[in-house]
Amino acid sequence: MNNHKSQFVRLFLFLAIVAVGFSADLATKHWIFGKLGLPGRQDVWWIVDDVFGFQTSLNQGALFGIGQGQIPLFVGLSFVALVGVCWWVWSDVSNSRYLAVTLGLIAAGILGNLWDRCGLHGLKWTPFDIEVWNQSPESLGQPVYAVRDWILVMLGDYPWPNFNIADSCLVCGAILIGLYALFAPNPAKVLVEKAEAEASKTSDEEENNPS
Repeated sequence: MNNHKSQFVRLFLFLAIVAVGFSADLATKHWIFGKLGLPGRQDVWWIVDDVFGFQTSLNQGALFGIGQGQIPLFVGLSFVALVGVCWWVWSDVSNSRYLAVTLGLIAAGILGNLWDRCGLHGLKWTPFDIEVWNQSPESLGQPVYAVRDWILVMLGDYPWPNFNIADSCLVCGAILIGLYALFAPNPAKVLVEKAEAEASKTSDEEENNPS
């Protein structure tokens, strides 16, 4: 009974983090792109002058702009990653709530950017955007298959690649996964300890209830 309850709590935490992260990502993208438009239409909206601000950008690659133009590849990898994350949450033998939250962040990040890569945000190429982004004339009126980035951070005179809430979830999740790998108990050890605890419990019950 306790195992089922623990599994339910982990799944609830996982799904709650996914829902919050995914919703926050889509809502903020919708808001800032509605306010500033597609890239090149308005100047940077500085919150702290020359340090931190909002600037819309389109990323047709992965995190930090790696692999530009490889949208089908990243869509496929995103689906594979989602399946792997869900399997990990379901099969976690340590019943770790920490891991459920961590994987929830990663899943939220994957979903947020996958939504954009599939063109579900509703953006379409206009004559102005085609010229700015060097798109072919055939792209006019077609969906924009790119991730919407909007957070701008300056490191001195260097602009850090624009990012979004989904990217932040992915980075935080990756850091937490790294810490988990370094400090979490060995899964095999957890299984052995559980088996020993069950065996001890069974032995105690037999002693207290002799036939």
